Amino acid sequence: MADPVNLTLVGATGLVGRAVMEEMVGRPDFRFTAIARREVPLPKGARMEMRLAPVDQWDDVLREIQPEVVVCALGTTWRNAEAFRAVDEGLVLKVAAAAKEAGARHFIMVSSAGANSAGRNFYLRVKGETENGLGRMQFRRLDILHPGLLLGTRQGDLRVGEGLARLASPLMDLALRGSWRKFRSISAHRLSQAILALALEKAGGRFIHDHDSLMRAAHRLEVKDRQEQAGRKT
Repeated sequence: MADPVNLTLVGATGLVGRAVMEEMVGRPDFRFTAIARREVPLPKGARMEMRLAPVDQWDDVLREIQPEVVVCALGTTWRNAEAFRAVDEGLVLKVAAAAKEAGARHFIMVSSAGANSAGRNFYLRVKGETENGLGRMQFRRLDILHPGLLLGTRQGDLRVGEGLARLASPLMDLALRGSWRKFRSISAHRLSQAILALALEKAGGRFIHDHDSLMRAAHRLEVKDRQEQAGRKT
């Protein structure tokens, strides 16, 4: 069996981060560490390391871990433009620079469908600018994920508009066809499967994944796991 991939997650307290931790349970193909500012309950049966540190010490933690792959699921609400840019651009790029310095060859960022550095929408423009900044860092492999509406139970801040959109998502998804398919909803669980599938990829380059690409990646992980499970039974 191949050596486990040394993967570090930054952004463990959010919806996607918690889903990634849950997906990691029982996986011998990863050596998993999460970095967070505050304590996060670990999933039942988890065999993983949680490193707690203030943000200004994350670069030191990354140097200690020396991860091969870093998954960045950082994000905040965008009610306050300055705070949003500080996290979704400033902190993301700071983490990426520290990861590169620590020897990470592969960076995976959870961005957003419609991200565009030249767009009029402030949220999507900042996401696009952040993607451009990551591209200039020249990781051996960079995966940028463009999920649409994320489905799952959030902790803390509950946005009413998002809640209503989740309720309507089955009908909305049916209406999103053609070039609009990229805005279809995806569960945090399914997105976490896609993240782990991409973390196992060896090819270099910069890749942007829309809804359909993320669903294919999640399916690849399911197929891989079924095949390995069947092999253990024979």
